[in-house]
Amino acid sequence: MKVAALQLSVKENDPDATVDQAEKAIRSCPGADLVILPEIWPTGFMSFDRYEVDAQPLDGPLVTRLRALAKEMKVMLHTGSFVEKDGGRLYNTSALVSADGEILGVYRKIHLFGFQSRETQILTPGDTPVVVKTPFGNLGMATCFDLRFPELFRAMVDQGADMFLVCSAWPYPRLPAWIMLNRVRALENQCHLICANSCGLNNGSQFVGHSMVVDPWGTILAGAGDGEAIVSTRIDPAVTQAARDTFPGLAGRKPFLNPGMPPGT
Repeated sequence: MKVAALQLSVKENDPDATVDQAEKAIRSCPGADLVILPEIWPTGFMSFDRYEVDAQPLDGPLVTRLRALAKEMKVMLHTGSFVEKDGGRLYNTSALVSADGEILGVYRKIHLFGFQSRETQILTPGDTPVVVKTPFGNLGMATCFDLRFPELFRAMVDQGADMFLVCSAWPYPRLPAWIMLNRVRALENQCHLICANSCGLNNGSQFVGHSMVVDPWGTILAGAGDGEAIVSTRIDPAVTQAARDTFPGLAGRKPFLNPGMPPGT
């Protein structure tokens, strides 16, 4: 399968222009089977004063436009995340859309970021790991700060995940941590991992970029620097099971340390 991670910059205070930019990037990936966008890319993660203004319901114009584009391009599309408004609450939400334009899964970011950030003050955390069964395998969804919590990724493995999709707005100076955590989450769970990070400046903060595709051995198959880029490569989903068969690391888990482990594993 051909995958593409879109590393986009934010056009501050101009979400319409940012969405136009994203559509152009998606259209530049003909033949891709899966495309993923970054975290809160329509607004900019650091543009906290715009969260309420830019918030939309799941059936709002942003996701509706992306669903139509996925159907037109015949591509599975991870929308990246946006500020979702549901009732009186706001969430950091991403959706996985099929090549037919149908919503296959919705994930609300569980681990909100409070360090030099107002995310924990404005948004409500999600409470449910999400794994979506697709023709390409079982895809687990995560967002940025989630990477620092291995228990979430292990919970997704317990739900059958063999590939992780991570949208992010990871800033400097924590580039080494970003690279390390993406590789380790793939390696320790013997999963492919595809991440799309933001780049450029947003409200005075510089995002690190370095979107990447990692294989189940923790090897970076394709990656970018810190500017706008499309990280595209081909992966074989069957490599995940082959890696688990070759080196059965997950088989050594102990049930008393892993209460969510499926019986018989």
